[in-house]
Amino acid sequence: MLPFPVLTLPPARLDIRKNYDQYFVRCLVRKKWIVLTPEEWVRQHYIYYLVDNLNVPISYVSVEKAIQYGELTKRWDILVYSRSHTPLILIECKAPHIVLSNKTLFQLFTYQHVIQGEYLGISNGIIHSFYAIETEGEKKLVEITSFPSWN
Repeated sequence: MLPFPVLTLPPARLDIRKNYDQYFVRCLVRKKWIVLTPEEWVRQHYIYYLVDNLNVPISYVSVEKAIQYGELTKRWDILVYSRSHTPLILIECKAPHIVLSNKTLFQLFTYQHVIQGEYLGISNGIIHSFYAIETEGEKKLVEITSFPSWN
């Protein structure tokens, strides 16, 4: 039995192995073995949710890439690109025990300032918040019930 909680995301078919006391997961996007931390547990489930439930082709999903924000180098969790290869959905994942707060939203907005996705999401695997960026008139953030299907 894995030492991670059941999430409110659909079940994911994860390739997991244990080496001594450490668990590893084979990332579908990065195609390599990653240490299975609580945050990675959420990230991998979210990748499967995007691919299996929202029909996002895996080639349009990018994971943990570095961006420059002023003097700082930051790493966002998941970015889904549109068919025209522009940023579509930016998602920040947290470990299940982390409370999603204004600090989490600020972190997501920091990445959004550079990435400029059309949709934003935050999740700790238990609680999920989804947002759309309305661009007509003054840009504003609107909470939505889920991301649209990629199709």
